[in-house]
Amino acid sequence: MEKLRQCRNNYRKGGCFDGKKHSEKEKTSLDSPSPKLNKSMIAYHETGDLFADTCEIVESAQSIAYTAVDTILVQRNWLLGKRIAIECLNENGKADYGKKTMKKLSAELKEKYGKGFDFSSLYKYVKFHQEFPQILDSLRPKSGRPLSWTHYRILLQETSAEARAWYAKEAQEQTWSVRTLQRNISSQYYYRMLMSQNVEPVEKEMKELTASYQADKLEFIKNPVIAEFLGLSSNTDFTESELEQRIITHIQKFLMELGKGYAFVARQQHIRTEKEDYYIDLVFYNYILKCFVLIDLKTSEITHTYCSIIIQLKQQDG
Repeated sequence: MEKLRQCRNNYRKGGCFDGKKHSEKEKTSLDSPSPKLNKSMIAYHETGDLFADTCEIVESAQSIAYTAVDTILVQRNWLLGKRIAIECLNENGKADYGKKTMKKLSAELKEKYGKGFDFSSLYKYVKFHQEFPQILDSLRPKSGRPLSWTHYRILLQETSAEARAWYAKEAQEQTWSVRTLQRNISSQYYYRMLMSQNVEPVEKEMKELTASYQADKLEFIKNPVIAEFLGLSSNTDFTESELEQRIITHIQKFLMELGKGYAFVARQQHIRTEKEDYYIDLVFYNYILKCFVLIDLKTSEITHTYCSIIIQLKQQDG
């Protein structure tokens, strides 16, 4: 960020971002879009590598767009939680009083806007409003990038207010990805740091184990919450495989190989759990055994539990 400020200062003094002088004609053409670029902070450098410089512009713009959308999403969910809490919670702050109202509201919202407004989601919005009452004042932090709604949804898993505040602060200042935050909460990183007399090895281990999570520049594109918020179909092309396509192409033969009573239910079935969003490659149902059969094609370690997924599929089915 400091380097970018220096580059801009060079330009204001009559030079380019890299300190070279421009002609008046070039400077005028570059000046015209500058107010918008300065406000949005799209990165711009002239390093001599055209491909790298253009990639930086594209990726910087993508990141800014994602941040803008997710900031609005956080505001929306907090305000939804506030409004629902006023209507549905009793004096003790519990939802027993308004469960019927919330279920009715959920059904109406789902019919109009889609799956993102099931009862579980509405309950999370209310909890979000309760646990982060001042969130609207902190959406423009002095340091770090604002946290996304998915970050806050993961933070709600932590029951300790102190630990939750610490995770939120670290995630923001260290720009933790969603997967990094989830890993750190699941592994009780806060408590291990608290108990350790020498925190450096603990922190070093965490950074090594989450390095691949931090390097995923396409994380925001893969986020189904964003697509759902914008009213778009989730893009799941990144999860498809050649093997999956071949099974679909020869689905009749594949069903015969499975045995009697199998019916094809869905491809890339979106499952939302307390921790993450998943896509099950192929879902079948056996009407003789009265059970689902899930096929998930993996080239890496399986990290989620199928029990919770089966329960959610059953809930969706009936």
